Amino acid sequence: MYLAPQPLKEEYLLTGDLEPTNEWYAIAKISGVKLCEAIRKQFGKDFVSLMPTNLYGPFDNFDLQTSHVLPAMIRKFHEAKNNNNSSVTLWGSGIPMREFLHVDDMAKAVVFAVENELSEHLYNLGTGTDVAIKELAETIQKVVGHTGDIIWDSSKPDGTPRKLLDVSKMNKVGWKAEYDLLNGIESTYKWFISNIEEIKEVKLN
Repeated sequence: MYLAPQPLKEEYLLTGDLEPTNEWYAIAKISGVKLCEAIRKQFGKDFVSLMPTNLYGPFDNFDLQTSHVLPAMIRKFHEAKNNNNSSVTLWGSGIPMREFLHVDDMAKAVVFAVENELSEHLYNLGTGTDVAIKELAETIQKVVGHTGDIIWDSSKPDGTPRKLLDVSKMNKVGWKAEYDLLNGIESTYKWFISNIEEIKEVKLN
């Protein structure tokens, strides 16, 4: 879905080239989706694939070496705040757009799919809105209470310019995300603070 039309509709799957930096991961995911579709067609089973956008929330991975953008920013700003509000360096320009879904909304979508008979085999899950990485960083900075500088390292790649899902199909059948991004970040940071010692232990182990 590299440079695919936005927002991304379910029917766009396999209509273009895969994003070259993660095509192996994409193939694995697509294989699962097509397997569920085949079982649904051949055996009449009520199998459904839910395709979420970027997830975040409590119990996320906050390791700076392996985490995704949102939890990594939470940890970076938190540690910088505790280090006399030192500056935080982030990759790229901050221009790319990304969509984020709270894990509680994802969990509710899974329950919804289990409890309701859905007519199609694949549904996008997201909020239907996206945000520039720069705005995401500024929001997290405000929630954390960091007052230092943000430095954008333009020598590092931006990645795909935009990834926004069309979630109209799932919305029409009755599910809709409840968390807005600010409330979701606030709840995630609150969990992070409450579990910081456990998170540090995981890092050490």
